[in-house]
Amino acid sequence: MIKLRLLVLLLLLLAWTLQGRAQFAHTDHKQIVDGAGKPLLLRATNLGNWMVPEGYMWLFLGGSQSPAEIRALVLELLGPEASAAFWQKYRENYVKREDIALLHRAGFNAIRVPLHYSLFESDDAEGFQPLDRLIAWSRAENLYLILDLHAAPGGQTGTNIDDSAGYPWLYQSPQEQEHLIAIWRRLAAHYRDEPAVLGYDLLNEPIPHFPKLAPLNPSLEPLYKKLSGEIRKEDGHHILFLGGAQWDTNFAVFGKPFDANTAYTFHKYWTAPDESVIRQYIDFRERYDVPIWMGESGENTDEWIEQFAKILEKNNIGWAFWPYKKMEKPSAVVSIIPPADWAKIVEFAKLPRGTGHAEERLKARPEQETITRVFAELLESVRVQKCRVNEGYLKALGLKADVAPASVGGAAK
Repeated sequence: MIKLRLLVLLLLLLAWTLQGRAQFAHTDHKQIVDGAGKPLLLRATNLGNWMVPEGYMWLFLGGSQSPAEIRALVLELLGPEASAAFWQKYRENYVKREDIALLHRAGFNAIRVPLHYSLFESDDAEGFQPLDRLIAWSRAENLYLILDLHAAPGGQTGTNIDDSAGYPWLYQSPQEQEHLIAIWRRLAAHYRDEPAVLGYDLLNEPIPHFPKLAPLNPSLEPLYKKLSGEIRKEDGHHILFLGGAQWDTNFAVFGKPFDANTAYTFHKYWTAPDESVIRQYIDFRERYDVPIWMGESGENTDEWIEQFAKILEKNNIGWAFWPYKKMEKPSAVVSIIPPADWAKIVEFAKLPRGTGHAEERLKARPEQETITRVFAELLESVRVQKCRVNEGYLKALGLKADVAPASVGGAAK
């Protein structure tokens, strides 16, 4: 009788697991499939510069680059109260329901969302409200979301993109690894029952190609195993995306897959747009019978993007090109038109920072009236209705280009 009851319990547990899995996109051998088991080829964009600002997308080449450096610049120029209000409004205006509707009309079916760990330090942290809004809008527009930890505690790259201290201490610091686990467990607990979330990209572009950091490579997969085990205590539904070392390019760091619902993601910039550059990832897929996904590429000509997107799809590889929105340049879905006098802010951002340079910075500082006006204009310029849709970029991706921004009523709560 006891054995029979145990068998019944096991069957019920299996049925419950399969039922839950059926509601969520998941992996099936070499494919990602939707909740009904239908193959899902991801065609996505990246919401770069939203929760993780990057200097080049503000035209700050030679100046402030990391989120912390950009925040320090804005604080210096606007002051404590106005800079706090600026960032709240910036996150509200940079991604709105109209943006998600435009992406749906263009033909995207997913969005990769770069996250900064500092916005998710508690259950009611400030990052959850805009992310919850985005998920509600995406659900309404039938778009999946991939949550990407772009800036991890301790830093997974030691460069501007993870907002770290200049060295990737994550791999050697038990404290920061526990911090990382806490962030992902919090995110997983919050979104474990949300089918619009397709999965979790655990670390963006870990370990740069710098020779001095190569000894960190053997630390990456053990960290992924530890992190995956902790996430699975909260969430058994969502796909875990694992990126290789050296900016998500090196899959040699991986052994046999250790989680049944895992995909492997690579990034590829500034290479020949042909099959030779993705052959190692295709071979990995065949060897281990797992899905692969191209999570970032772009920053190139429309011709290059068109060729690479076709090569990826020919080989049944979904993609997420970078980025959705950035200032001035056409290599994005939409371009932000710089405010009048933005060049003055750009030039100021290039000056040497630090209190030892305070006097020379004061001499070069634009008038406060100009600063206030320019940042107020920027908050309007980032709204999609004020942006330029890059039709050539969308055509290069094989998507619909005639998608002028339109007002959308009934914003999701």
